Parts: sequence; structure tokens; C-alpha cells
Amino acid sequence: MEKPQITHIVLDVLKPHQPPLPEFASFLGEMDGVTRIDVSVVEMDEKTESLKIIIDGTKLDYEALRSHMARQGAVIHSVDQVVVE
Repeated sequence: MEKPQITHIVLDVLKPHQPPLPEFASFLGEMDGVTRIDVSVVEMDEKTESLKIIIDGTKLDYEALRSHMARQGAVIHSVDQVVVE
């Protein structure tokens, strides 16, 4: 029997204004196992954007997501939902 895998995760993320949102979403979509990225701006201030990011895929790896986002200066504030199948 296969180990259960994360197939859907909702994250509260803080990132700098750069890179722009479309570029950041595409960057996230490059990760192995990611099939869909949905990014919404929740709040914006002078230097940062608070984002709600919904990621769908197969065998999503939370630690890999966290470190991949960090390469663009983004930090996960919270995990708001997870679906494991």
C-alpha cells in the first residue's frame, strides 16, 4: 500500500513585491508534482504582499515548497488547509 500523499494545500504566504505575481505563480508551478496554482493577494503594504496560495498536485512536498518559495524571498506564515489522499 502506498503512503498517503498531499494533493491539495492552502498556504498563507508573505512575499516581497518582486517578483510580480504572475512570475511568482509560474515559478511555483515549475515544482515536481504541481498541477495547479491559484494565488490571490489578501493584503498589500509598502514592501510586501500577503498571499493565499492554493496548490494542487500529486505527491506535494511541503518542505520542498517552503524552500522553493524562499528562493524568491517568500515565507509561509501558516498552512490553512491540507488534503491527503
